[in-house]
Amino acid sequence: MNNSDGNFKFALTTPLYYVNGVPHIGSAYTTIVADAIARFQRLQGKSVLFITGTDEHGQKIQRTAEELGLEPQVHCDRIVDSFKSLWDLLDIQYDRFSRTTAPNHQAIVNQFFERVWQQGDIYLDRQQGWYCVSCEEFKEERELIENHHCAIHTNKPAEWRDEENYFFRLSKYQQRLEELYESRPDFIQPVSRRNEVLNFVKQGLKDFSISRVNLDWGFPIPTDDQHTIYVWFDALLGYVTALLEPDQKPTLDNALSQWWPIELHLIGKDILRFHAVYWPAMLASAGLPLPKMVFGHGFLTKDGLKMGKTLGNTIDPFNLVDRYGADAVRYYFLKEIELGKDGDFNETRFIEVLNNDLANVLGNLLNRNLGMLKKYCQGNAPQLTSDDYSSDHPLKSIGVDLGDRVVEMYNNLQISQSCEAILTLVRASNKYIDDSAPWKLFKQGEQAEVEQILYAALESVRLSAYLLSPIIPGISSKIYQQLGFERDFNHNKPVQENEFQLHSKWGKLSNDRTLGKASPVFSKLELPSED
Repeated sequence: MNNSDGNFKFALTTPLYYVNGVPHIGSAYTTIVADAIARFQRLQGKSVLFITGTDEHGQKIQRTAEELGLEPQVHCDRIVDSFKSLWDLLDIQYDRFSRTTAPNHQAIVNQFFERVWQQGDIYLDRQQGWYCVSCEEFKEERELIENHHCAIHTNKPAEWRDEENYFFRLSKYQQRLEELYESRPDFIQPVSRRNEVLNFVKQGLKDFSISRVNLDWGFPIPTDDQHTIYVWFDALLGYVTALLEPDQKPTLDNALSQWWPIELHLIGKDILRFHAVYWPAMLASAGLPLPKMVFGHGFLTKDGLKMGKTLGNTIDPFNLVDRYGADAVRYYFLKEIELGKDGDFNETRFIEVLNNDLANVLGNLLNRNLGMLKKYCQGNAPQLTSDDYSSDHPLKSIGVDLGDRVVEMYNNLQISQSCEAILTLVRASNKYIDDSAPWKLFKQGEQAEVEQILYAALESVRLSAYLLSPIIPGISSKIYQQLGFERDFNHNKPVQENEFQLHSKWGKLSNDRTLGKASPVFSKLELPSED
């Protein structure tokens, strides 16, 4: 996922979330991950387009709105507002919010449909089978459990359908897709997801329906207004519509002119097939380049159990942010869950991790450093650089290539591992101060040695805060400001040339700056009382 071709643009997407209900912790997780990736790319000076949004058509939405006694658009608008307010609470810095009910989206869908139609890849046929409204797709018998219930939506029986639909010739692209997966092994990540897709495709691809009858909520098929375009054919194109500039005429050529192909589609593994099989086949039919990567992350559990309304163990993301703050929520889900694997939320573990990493380790390093600088150096930062330290110095040896290693980890989407690598430097810094005991050296009149110890630790906390800023932007901003920098990592402004090269290196920054007053950057958390 590097930009070795000299292209400094980076476009990425979350899924376009389905608006049958308010956002849950799973959609928050995907968006937090995407935001951290986008922030790290921006930090390196790249031009980034981060797309999120909502998928708003289909029978499920129509039925949900009817049950609530609302017009579908009113229902959609309400749910969209809840997504946007959660993203604001989590400090998500998206660039575009794509809605499939947006006026310019229909023009893009119609033009794309026309290209695929001209290719001879759309035809009318009869379809019989079991249909899961919640999945918005027909299911084969082997995908259903007892009494024709969907294996994913186990509380809802699939419905028998016998109707005419328009179909997309997915089967025609079997060989093309197999060649794609062979020639571009990184197209689907991680490897476990790639293997799932390969096994699915090997079984033989069947054409899938792209229209529904007796459904008002959606766009009509351009060549036959008795049919409504089925949700996935419409929804996936929301990524393309989002590429339009606000004042651009909504044409496919305009949408694709600047940011296509997208670098990364970040999705949950439950919608892998649509993004890794249907989507590339549709794009190939329309003669368009394919995205660079589809990454399917794992599921979240709570206290080791699958979350669900029936168990009553869902996590309300609004409540979680309200209780603990955005940085705390971001840090836990980004550090404690290895991207691509399933992850668990346990509140006791959550509090232990945050108190240890952010209060006891990171916050403590900053506070004790600033306190000693005030006491032993009149609050001034020592005038030293990396050149004043030998290459085997306990902190320089970790910090000297830490920025490069973190870049490599982000390029491989190893965000959890990057947090651990950065924390290694912070822990080493606290140990270094304990071992060096500058308070003893000060009493012995060893001022130069005291300054060398404190500069090394100070530079280590600065570098750590900088590299952690995509994860915990609020805390990193507080650290940077206490170190005398006018920097707010939540202020999304263009990065100055060479800024990353300077700030991501250990010992490169001059310290002719006034240090701020030490104050806690993260207050210790406590478990909420039972009453």
